[in-house]
Amino acid sequence: MNLFENTPEIIENILPYDGITTYYGKIFPKEIADLYFQKLLSEIEWKSDEAVIFGKLIETKRKVAWYGDESFSYTYSGRTKTALSWTDTLLEIKTAIEQTSGETFNSCLLNLYHNGSEGMAYHSDGEKDLKDNAAISSVSFGADRKFHFKHKTTKELVSLVLENGSLLMMKGCTQKFWLHRLPTTTRIIKPRISLTFRTIQKPNNL
Repeated sequence: MNLFENTPEIIENILPYDGITTYYGKIFPKEIADLYFQKLLSEIEWKSDEAVIFGKLIETKRKVAWYGDESFSYTYSGRTKTALSWTDTLLEIKTAIEQTSGETFNSCLLNLYHNGSEGMAYHSDGEKDLKDNAAISSVSFGADRKFHFKHKTTKELVSLVLENGSLLMMKGCTQKFWLHRLPTTTRIIKPRISLTFRTIQKPNNL
């Protein structure tokens, strides 16, 4: 299945089964999206991401940052991050996507890809810190990038382009049954910032 061309404004569910993923299209006008991109580029405390692979600490070219309602801890790829306090810009974006989707979030993992040579391998967001089956939203600013889903069992592929100012929402059992990735490409020379808003499970809710 390929959604690269003639993408409608809202696709209620791009997945054929085993999950719900809605693509809202560009919820921010270009001038607003470009303004947010510049603000995030300068205001966010970007750091190179780290991962422990086969016992060795690897540092990526891709930059990341972690923000939230409180100093949540989030562990993935063998490394733990502590959330920083929201910026005004992040809160504005958070409010917009919550009003659009009807979902609520308490944290956000940001990624800065400097160009198409930087991407993300297939994975699912199923870390123990995250609330089970809670919605995860992905807001994109900057370069348009292709985004792929692959079913863990059937290996069926679903693809689309995440546009500047767009919102993608993954819900239900999507993370249980589907992997997703941001493939690398030599065609993209401009940077992209993604904001993945999430819900950390607080200890008193366990």
